[in-house]
Amino acid sequence: MAILEVEHICKSFNRTEVLKDISFSLEKGQAVSIIGSSGSGKTTLLRCLNFLETPDKGIIRVGGETLFDAADPATKAESAIRKKRLHFGLVFQSFNLFPQYTALENVMLARELLAKEQADYKTKKKEIQEEIQELAKTLLSQMGLENRMHSYPHQLSGGQCQRVAIARALALRPDILCFDEPTSALDPELTGEVLRVIKELADKNTTMVIVTHEMAFARDVANHVIFMDDGAIIEQGSPTQVFESPAEERTRQFLSRYTQG
Repeated sequence: MAILEVEHICKSFNRTEVLKDISFSLEKGQAVSIIGSSGSGKTTLLRCLNFLETPDKGIIRVGGETLFDAADPATKAESAIRKKRLHFGLVFQSFNLFPQYTALENVMLARELLAKEQADYKTKKKEIQEEIQELAKTLLSQMGLENRMHSYPHQLSGGQCQRVAIARALALRPDILCFDEPTSALDPELTGEVLRVIKELADKNTTMVIVTHEMAFARDVANHVIFMDDGAIIEQGSPTQVFESPAEERTRQFLSRYTQG
């Protein structure tokens, strides 16, 4: 059974259709790469998955549970949206770290806020805090940042900041990890550094949705590739199918331009 099911998602802004009847599914432990030109709707799709935007139509299911159904007002309740976001971990293009917090504090923050809502938080505060800190340290170590845990974002390189952001997304133990062009703000050397981390996550069967302009990476890391253009899915399939034998002319034109440019 698919861990993620997206059915007929549509989204418009001021009469402009940004997403047009988007449907796809993702199995647990697999990665899907979403490629396409700027303005094709890739980021808006991720924002809809994370409930940062509300689709006009369609259904989103995770693990068989309907998180959103445009036809059902109950699934749009703001009070439930925050809990639904916990199914997804989002890594932004530009890190979005809190500058006043260290790397360790950035990774701990979300779990700390959730912990404070627990009925037993006051009586078990020390124990809970130690558990959160230990998890954050483990994740930062996995990102190769064991010696930079107490550094502030301005003391870190762009690649290091993005690795902190990945650790932060993992800290909530989401069902699905989403990346929105995670290397677009990085130079080539740092790009390779971050892509290696994401590849390692893929090798560990982390379920991921990756929006990327790195074509070689999109091919190597994904089990499934989606090509979007003008707000629609033009073609989707295995990396071999999409990159070596695309069925659609728009896919062929995009890949040709990208190879040339």
